[in-house]
Amino acid sequence: MLIQLAIRDFAIVDTLDLEFHAGMTAITGETGAGKSILLGALGLCLGERADAGGVRHGADRADLSARFDIAEREDAKAWLAARELPTDDCLLRRVVTASGRSKAWINGQPCTIADLRELGECLIDVHSQHAHQALLNEDTHRRLLDDAAGHQREVAELATLHRQWHGLRRQYRERSDNDEERQAKRQLLRYQVEELDQLNLQPDELEALEREQETLAHLEETLREAQFAADSCDHDEGGALSLLQQATSRLSRVPGSDSGSLSEALGMLNEAQIQLEEAARELHHFVESTELDPQRLAWVDERLGEIHRIARKHHVMPEELADLHQRLSGELEALDSGGDDLDSLRAQLEQTRQRYREAAKRISERRQRTAATFARQVQDQLAFLGMDKARFAVEVTPLETPQPHGIDRVSLQISANPGQPPRPLAKVASGGELSRVSLAIQVVAASHSTLATLVFDEVDVGISGATAEIVGQLLRRLGQHAQVMTVTHLPQVAAQAHQHLHIEKQSDDHVTRTQMAQLDDAGRVRELARMLGGVKLSDRTLAHAREMLAASQGAAH
Repeated sequence: MLIQLAIRDFAIVDTLDLEFHAGMTAITGETGAGKSILLGALGLCLGERADAGGVRHGADRADLSARFDIAEREDAKAWLAARELPTDDCLLRRVVTASGRSKAWINGQPCTIADLRELGECLIDVHSQHAHQALLNEDTHRRLLDDAAGHQREVAELATLHRQWHGLRRQYRERSDNDEERQAKRQLLRYQVEELDQLNLQPDELEALEREQETLAHLEETLREAQFAADSCDHDEGGALSLLQQATSRLSRVPGSDSGSLSEALGMLNEAQIQLEEAARELHHFVESTELDPQRLAWVDERLGEIHRIARKHHVMPEELADLHQRLSGELEALDSGGDDLDSLRAQLEQTRQRYREAAKRISERRQRTAATFARQVQDQLAFLGMDKARFAVEVTPLETPQPHGIDRVSLQISANPGQPPRPLAKVASGGELSRVSLAIQVVAASHSTLATLVFDEVDVGISGATAEIVGQLLRRLGQHAQVMTVTHLPQVAAQAHQHLHIEKQSDDHVTRTQMAQLDDAGRVRELARMLGGVKLSDRTLAHAREMLAASQGAAH
């Protein structure tokens, strides 16, 4: 379960350190106070997409970390162990810079964002306020039923089989195409490969040729300047060596030149003369041993021209020619051997198709068995939420065309009024009914979850009154088996929580900050009163809040 969340310079939060406990935690605050900041920070730790807008204004970066207790999470420990990461702790960290770049770590080791998402799926299950909108999509219906059936791994394996089946079918069709077209393609490929064979571009040759071309093109100027430098160093009158020798000779005849500063200067002049003589020899050697070679330059120009011509012909960069050569050679080889393994490919295709159908049939049968149980569980929750007359059903019907997820179409259906047959949610449920149906489904889905932490982000939207109190009881009941965190605007829900976190936005003339604190009993009464009656807290509202909290906590025991 989640035990700590640290937020630095994120949104309007400068520093925030939170500790979480088992049971149900309510997160409340005024509209715009930043309740979504906590879930946003947690989402980034779990691999959600980051952008520079999340960094607090004026800060260089946002630094977020979440620590989990995984003592009972064998799947999470196995994931860490497979990557040779410590399994006695689980610390996820994400840093987002003001430029929008981000980095991630797991237990102090750098990781990819995909790693965060993959590990996060072993730790937290998020139910959002937009879930009722997703209920209008039948893909969501199927995923919910599969979660209830507990065969997600089998469905993922089925998708792999479907991909393999269609990949093999595509290969078979390509190799079974009209022989004339195949021959034309083979002839074109053979011409292209032979042309690249003749080019015979060697590794790093392009870069070496470009360097040599640059050198040869400026060699005449280089020799001229080297000759000038060598002449400037010579012993001839006016040359650097001649002047240096004169200076050394005259200085050595000065009285006292064998001691003090003059002695040091004379020594440096002698060393300079030695260095200058060595430089002159090197320059003369370079000039005498280097010859202009126009023919070599012409060959290099021609070779580079040929490389660039062929690259333009194939619409690639010159440095991509080697990869192109390898790819075209592979395609040609596959075409040449296509006839030999066509029968083998046909057998492999049929075998994979049969494996898909058998696996899809097993999954379909399990969906059929689970549908009635899932429908009954949701209907029980609907009755608890005041829709006791509603009739909920899960319809599983065959698809005409097999899909990656199987051979079934899954439709969640409801009849809100007695005597009416169930129909798809999108055609029947009103906004208020859909909110309650969504909550009932999410509670059932959460009860099937094997994860230790369940997050509910304002799933109680559109619910009020006695139904809101029932929602709170449902979430508290879930909190007896898992850690439940819920962002809510309903006092009836917040009163049911074991732990209550309050978010408050504080502003002055210069800056706006969000603060979050765990409330004690007195603080909870004041927050419940605010949620009940607004900014001004009357004695009556406080008394109502106190009574609500006492009743909720007392009923729980």
